[in-house]
Amino acid sequence: MLTQKTRYAMLALTRLSKEYEKGTLSIIEIAESEKVPKRFLESILLELKKNGYLGSNLGKKGGYYLIKKPEEISLLEIIRLFEGAIALLPCISEKYYQSCEHCKDELTCSIRHTFKEIREYTYNKLANTTLATLI
Repeated sequence: MLTQKTRYAMLALTRLSKEYEKGTLSIIEIAESEKVPKRFLESILLELKKNGYLGSNLGKKGGYYLIKKPEEISLLEIIRLFEGAIALLPCISEKYYQSCEHCKDELTCSIRHTFKEIREYTYNKLANTTLATLI
């Protein structure tokens, strides 16, 4: 299950995608339009800025804007940034792999095999879904 932080990040990024190359949006504008708590949104936007997704301008007409094109930002990137692993089990994770303490043989484990298929489908779907496809 995704955390509220990840869901708010996706909402904010989708909103910013709608305004891509039209200027900045203030935290208040994003918070109100997406029904996200302003205080929580501030830390999310700062994290997105720190990781190269957003830029910002100070001042009366300041706010945040996307640095990358909406079609260059996938849901996979955002979920990995805020959640870490995509896999539901650590024994099938590519970036966060850990051997399974219950598995006698990973190659023949039917549970692992099933969840690996789920991970592959989820990975591909998220990788191919960009902010541009959400607007």
